[in-house]
Amino acid sequence: MINIAISCMLMAFVLSTLFLTKTIAGPPRTIGVLQPLVFAALLVISRLFARYLLFDILNQRSFDGSRNRVLIFGAGSAGRQLALSLAHEPGMILCGYLDDDARLSGQHIDGVKVYRRHDLEKLVKMLGIDTVLLAVPRISRQERAQIVRSFSRIPVHVLTLPALSHLVGGTVSYDSLREIEINDLLGRDPVPPNQLLLHRTIADRVVMITGAGGSIGSELCRQISKLKPYAIVLVEMTEHALYLIESELLEAQQAGTIHPSTAIHPELANITDRLTVHRLLERWKPDTVFHAAAYKHVPLVEENVIAGLLNNIFGTLRCALEAKKFGVKNFILVSTDKAVRPTNVMGASKRVCELVLQGLAAEDGTTRFAMVRFGNVLGSSGSVVPRFQRQIKDGGPVTLTHRDVTRYFMTIPEAAQLVIQAGAMAEGGDVFLLDMGKAIRIDDMARTMIHLSGLTVRDAENPEGDIEIREVGLRKGEKLYEELLIGDSVHPTSHPRIMRAREERLAWPDLLQQLELMETALENGNRSKALEVLCTLVPEYNGQQAIRLHVA
Repeated sequence: MINIAISCMLMAFVLSTLFLTKTIAGPPRTIGVLQPLVFAALLVISRLFARYLLFDILNQRSFDGSRNRVLIFGAGSAGRQLALSLAHEPGMILCGYLDDDARLSGQHIDGVKVYRRHDLEKLVKMLGIDTVLLAVPRISRQERAQIVRSFSRIPVHVLTLPALSHLVGGTVSYDSLREIEINDLLGRDPVPPNQLLLHRTIADRVVMITGAGGSIGSELCRQISKLKPYAIVLVEMTEHALYLIESELLEAQQAGTIHPSTAIHPELANITDRLTVHRLLERWKPDTVFHAAAYKHVPLVEENVIAGLLNNIFGTLRCALEAKKFGVKNFILVSTDKAVRPTNVMGASKRVCELVLQGLAAEDGTTRFAMVRFGNVLGSSGSVVPRFQRQIKDGGPVTLTHRDVTRYFMTIPEAAQLVIQAGAMAEGGDVFLLDMGKAIRIDDMARTMIHLSGLTVRDAENPEGDIEIREVGLRKGEKLYEELLIGDSVHPTSHPRIMRAREERLAWPDLLQQLELMETALENGNRSKALEVLCTLVPEYNGQQAIRLHVA
C-alpha cells in the first residue's frame, strides 16, 4: 500500500505539472489529482479483496482442524516476523501481542493490539487464548526461564523460538517454533568453556571412553572427538549402543566436524572381565580414560545386587588397576550425587568406586585419578522428564514417587563439558563437584509441564482438570533429596562451575582386603555377604537394615 501511494503521488505530480503548464482542451485541470486518487483506491481495494478472498476465506475453508487463538509474547522484530508468518497458517488466529514495554501497552502494530504480560490470565478468559508464542530469541536463558515460569500456572500451550544463533539464516517463521523444554526452566546460562582445560588431556592424545554408548558416555564421545584427539577408543558392551555412537561419529567426521586424522576405534567389551581390560589397555595404551560405564538405575540395581556390584565396583577396579599398570596419565571417574550418604546399592557401589580411585591415588604411580560427582542429567535414559512428557501426551496420569522429592538437574552437554574440564585440573585423588544450581521439586516440575502443554491439573481443587498427578510412593532405596558433599571441606577452582572436595579415604591394603571378600561373595552368589562387605566399606549406607531387606 505504501508503494502504491508513492507511485500514485509521483503520477499526480507529473499530471498536475502537465495540466498546469499546458492547456488541454476537454478534461478539467483537477483530473491531474483525481485520476491518481481513484487509481490508487481501485488498486488498494482490488488487492485487499484478493488477499481476503485467497488467504482468509479460501485458506480458512480448506482447513478442517481446530483453530488456535494465539498471543505473541514480544512485539519486537522477531514477533512481527512471526505474525506475518502466522497469516499463512489457517490453524492460527492472532489475537494480540504481549510485551513488557509499558510504552507499547494499548498500541496497535499492523492492526494487532499490544497487551501487558500480567493481563494474560484475564486475556485467556476474555479472548479464549489457548496458545502463547514466545518471540524473544535474543534474551538470556535466565530471562527466558523467568518468562516461562510466569506462565506456568496458566493453562496455555507455550511454544518458543530458539535462540537467535539457532535460527536458520536468522529468519523467523512459524516452523521455527518448538515446544518448551525443561532445560528452559533451569535458568542457567552456560559458562564459556576454558579451552586450555578442554584440550589439556585430549588434543593429540589417545582417549578411551568406557560406557561410550550411554547418556553421558556418548556425549563425552561427541565433545572429545571435536577436540582433535589422536584416537578415540569407544568401549561399550551393548552392541546396538556402540553401533549408534560409532555411526554418529563417522558421519560427523565425513561432514567435517571431526578432524579427518582422528582415528575412531569401537571396542565391544565387558569391563568386568580382567583379561579383556588388560587386552584393551595393552593394545591402545591410552593417555586419558573417562570411565562412564556403570549400572545407574536405582530400582534395577536394588533388585540385581550381584550384577550391580560386579559391574560398578569391579569394572572400575579392573580399569583403574590396568590404567595404573600401563601408565595412563589421567583416569576420570564419572560419579553421582547418590554416592553421598547412600540409601541404595547403586549409590553405595559408586561410593566404593570413589574409594578405589582415592586409594590408588595415594599409592605411588604416574596416573592421576580423579572423580567428578554430579546429579541428574536431563534427557538421560530413565530420566523423569521423558516419562512425564509421554504420560502427558497419553492423557495421564503423571506418576511421581513423592510430592516432596527434589533433584538437581543439568543438561547432558553441560555435564560432559564440565567433566572434561574437571579431569584436566586433577592432581590425584580429587573429588570434583559440579555446580548443579538449585534443586527442583519434582511435583512443581510435573505441574509446570502440564500447564505449559495447555492442560490443567486434576486435583481436589479442580476436579474437572485434564491430567491427574498420582503419588505412587518412594521406591526401595530412593531418597527425598540428594546431596553432593559428604563433609564440609570444599574449595573453589579456576572454573566457576567446578569445586574441589577433600574427603576421607581408606588405606589401599584395607580396601583391597574388603574387595577380595566381596569378590568371593559375588562369585559364590552370596548376596547377603556382599551387602555386608558393602556396609563395612560405606558405613553411611544403612547396613543391617539393607541386608535384612535384601535377604527378605
